[in-house]
Amino acid sequence: MMDLFTQHRRMFFPKRASELVALIAISTTFFLFLHTRDLNTRLREMEIKLLQPDDIVSANQIVSGNSAPATPTRLRAMMKLLQSTGRFQMTSLEPHQLNNTRKAAQEILFFNRVPKVGSQTFMELLRLLSMRNEFGFHQDRVQRVETIRLAPEDQAALAAMVSSYEAPSVYIKHVCFTNFSEFGIPEPIYVNLVRDPIERVISWYYYVRAPWYYVERKIAFPDIPLPDPKWLKKDFEHCVLSGDRECRYMKGAKKEGIGDHRRQSMFFCGHHEDCTPFNTEGALQRAKRAVEQHYAVVGVLEDLNTTLTVLEHYIPRFFEGAKAVYNNEIKMYNTINRNAFKPPVSEAVKDIVRKNFTREIEFYEFCKQRLQKQLYALRLPEKR
Repeated sequence: MMDLFTQHRRMFFPKRASELVALIAISTTFFLFLHTRDLNTRLREMEIKLLQPDDIVSANQIVSGNSAPATPTRLRAMMKLLQSTGRFQMTSLEPHQLNNTRKAAQEILFFNRVPKVGSQTFMELLRLLSMRNEFGFHQDRVQRVETIRLAPEDQAALAAMVSSYEAPSVYIKHVCFTNFSEFGIPEPIYVNLVRDPIERVISWYYYVRAPWYYVERKIAFPDIPLPDPKWLKKDFEHCVLSGDRECRYMKGAKKEGIGDHRRQSMFFCGHHEDCTPFNTEGALQRAKRAVEQHYAVVGVLEDLNTTLTVLEHYIPRFFEGAKAVYNNEIKMYNTINRNAFKPPVSEAVKDIVRKNFTREIEFYEFCKQRLQKQLYALRLPEKR
């Protein structure tokens, strides 16, 4: 009888133990599944919030230092998220690695300004800051024909001229990105601005048709003929919808002469022949590389608060006090190049144009992303 009980006990307990182990394993797996799902949900929510510009730490919070949500734990978590998501192509969130100012070999600020991105206002800001922060202010003279793509010998001459100014100084000119180091000349501090490409091309379209534009041109160059009145009265919406050659924006199309002002990436791509075809992958990648490798800051017109904050922190020698000067001396009275002759354009027409500006839009979003990353890096805890 005892042998039978012992045999039964030996068979019974191992069976119950294996069931218990299996039950624990299933419970643990289920718990981990729920925990992982909850963690992934929270990370996705963080990513969505992070990618919304309004939810990123504001410039005012950076200046005042009163950003309650920006705890070190949250910052570290979001830093890892920034580095892991494919939307963010740059691998570092260290401010010094995001700031090409350190690469400059001379204390000269070169603003190769893109037209119709608020560059006139930015130029006025630099003029006021030159008096406040004691640096030289220089700008290109008004030209009869403005050529933005230069031959190599003209690029070298431009680089030599800019470098001839006594440091610290700023030089401003409508011209494509010019790599000084290719001509054995020390690299300056490159800065520029971008704008929503569709709003910019509409602004340019009406800017060159504004009455005051031709009054100014006539005063500067009296012998310049006035354009055809029919061309002056041509409406942008009708231009797009009628398939007018001026508003087709065809991929690969080239437009030389005074330069291709349809796209802002041209000003970052450089003077190479590959930069001339409209909306091409090669020109886009060249422009991106120039921004990443050479530009200290590329600001965004639609987010001047962030732009000025990043400029103040990344290039303090020139931009210390930029926000105060802008808010107190420019913003309240600014009517520079404001075009009262620009009518509204429907979203339907803008959508038609957007289809042909895919790479221009990608470049604009790339610059926005880089600026936000530079802003966010300022609030990260320093590595010890």
